[in-house]
Amino acid sequence: MKIQLLNKIAKVGTDVFDKNVFEVAEDVTSPDAIMVRSANMLDMQFGPELIAIARAGAGVNNIPIERCAEEGIVVFNTPGANANGVKELAIAALILASRDVVGGIEWAKTLMGAEGGVAKAVEKGKSKFAGREILGKTLGVIGLGAIGGLVANSARSLGMKVVGCDPYITVNAAWSLSRAVEKVESYDEIYEKADYITLHVPSTKDTKGMINKDTIAKMRDGVRIINLARADLVNADDLKAALASGKVASYVTDFPTEETLDVPGIVNIPHLGASTEESEDNCAVMAAQELVDYITCGNIRNSVNFPTVSIPHTGAERLCVCHKNIANVLSRITTFISSVGINIENMSSGSKGAFAYTILEMGVKVPAEVVEAIKKIDGIIRVRVI
Repeated sequence: MKIQLLNKIAKVGTDVFDKNVFEVAEDVTSPDAIMVRSANMLDMQFGPELIAIARAGAGVNNIPIERCAEEGIVVFNTPGANANGVKELAIAALILASRDVVGGIEWAKTLMGAEGGVAKAVEKGKSKFAGREILGKTLGVIGLGAIGGLVANSARSLGMKVVGCDPYITVNAAWSLSRAVEKVESYDEIYEKADYITLHVPSTKDTKGMINKDTIAKMRDGVRIINLARADLVNADDLKAALASGKVASYVTDFPTEETLDVPGIVNIPHLGASTEESEDNCAVMAAQELVDYITCGNIRNSVNFPTVSIPHTGAERLCVCHKNIANVLSRITTFISSVGINIENMSSGSKGAFAYTILEMGVKVPAEVVEAIKKIDGIIRVRVI
């Protein structure tokens, strides 16, 4: 099986692949699977042999998710693998939003040869970089997933009051939250209560531009906003107007754009959230493990375009079917298999939006003509035999 690397992937990740089974390189042709970090795949054309793409990271806006689903290509990401690295940067961002550390550092570089010496110049001029402490302030966390939950808990440990909102919070994420985190029902409650707001949601049609003149108007005067999630969550023009008026005191982002550079009150971090050795290793290992499990067993975990479906591979053979989430597809598959005298020993199926995935565990090998007949059922996208 050929695994193509579109970016540099940590060796600890590529070492997950058994070299007797997988060829892993940047220059492979006709790959069965792809590992990627930030490379733009939106206009790539995929061969019929490609069955999976693993993004070593959480965001997948560089991958054509819908088109991949239509072609039966399962797209994985690695939620939580880089969460600690982003959390630590979020804590740094809280400080950078509170105190003009960056401006002070740049000013200190100009003090060589200052009259009376550097120490005297420092004491004379440091007051213009004074800020505020985060102790006792209220942090609003929008999105309480793997990263947002860690940020919320850490902020509590630093003495902040924390309110959080996540309409899609999972049971596991909820269990991981400190009981001291106040969970609210709407973003408006965050805007009303928070001295600091930090964003930890994906970029979707519902979240793009969620920070704009209307939502900023609902916030406290002098609010400080942190965005380590995606640039387009914030309307840059509206934000700059709010900074100029003093409504927003500062904005720290991990996604610099032409609109945010060289703007007073904005700290631009060059996308360093997951840029730690540990995060890159964790993402690479997790992405590789997802590909190995899917390629060798057909199990799906952490896919963004197909559902989570996983069962032990105990039979002689299994059919792994990507199909449309429409009526009667599953019943037609099982009815046909039964009609040719093959017993289904175990089965699991799930759906995500317009697409579904089914694993059928067989006690005997499935004849090729049976597989070909299943492929012809209306709504079937791809059938693999493992």
